[in-house]
Amino acid sequence: QVRLVESGGGLVQAGGSLRLSCAASGRTFSSAAMGWFRQAPGKEREFVAAISWSGGRTRYADSVKGRFTISRDNAKNTVYLQMNSLKPEDTAVYYCAGRNGLISGNHYDYDDWGQGTQVTVSS
Repeated sequence: QVRLVESGGGLVQAGGSLRLSCAASGRTFSSAAMGWFRQAPGKEREFVAAISWSGGRTRYADSVKGRFTISRDNAKNTVYLQMNSLKPEDTAVYYCAGRNGLISGNHYDYDDWGQGTQVTVSS
């Protein structure tokens, strides 16, 4: 099992930026596809971005394309989510997740989850 710990959340004004980090420990991180999901109060968990084990393939939700960038550093066992031009509707708890196999936008495909980090965007 992979242990995932997110950090980097906080309060930011609309138009601002944040970078989330997800540090992994446990079984081989470098062979795992990784994803970021978010959940706002009263809403279902939704896909944000995913990256393949090599970093060569990425996928984004339409709502964040052009604003968010997912990346990973396998030497540091860490995946990142750079969030720019933040909007109030980006407010949510952001979760990091990992899975063996191909990248996926479906949270049911992910085996390992972090505890989440709160992102709040004020208008």
